[in-house]
Amino acid sequence: MFALGAFVFPMKPSLILWPALALMAWTFLVLVQVPIRRFHAAFKKRVVAQDFKYGESAAVPADVAVPNRVFMNLLEVPVIFYALVAFNLILGHVDQTVLALAWVYVGLRLVHSLIYLTYNHVIHRFAVFAISNFVVLAMIFNLACWLA
Repeated sequence: MFALGAFVFPMKPSLILWPALALMAWTFLVLVQVPIRRFHAAFKKRVVAQDFKYGESAAVPADVAVPNRVFMNLLEVPVIFYALVAFNLILGHVDQTVLALAWVYVGLRLVHSLIYLTYNHVIHRFAVFAISNFVVLAMIFNLACWLA
């Protein structure tokens, strides 16, 4: 339910899919950066195909390797987020709190990625990453309390 003044509106459970879809779209936008940066570096003769034979070798410059690392980050903890989205949707437990936590998580993951892809300050990146993980923990706790 969503309340606005004296009016109460039922919340559509499917709204929880929007933050998940947004994070999926962002993940694919980051993925597109991987070949763009690799091909650009190859055309400039900064890397050769062998540099990627077993993933990324030490010969791969940081600006070329970073998008791949950001992409991998978007496939790690977010898996738990996606599971929580599915669980909340299946169980019909979608309220303002769940939806807000989901959007906060997505926003933090975007900020984390942007820090990583731009100025890459480790402390800033870590702080945002840690906070985003606490948001997922809050989503787990919220669901557990609702189930209890």
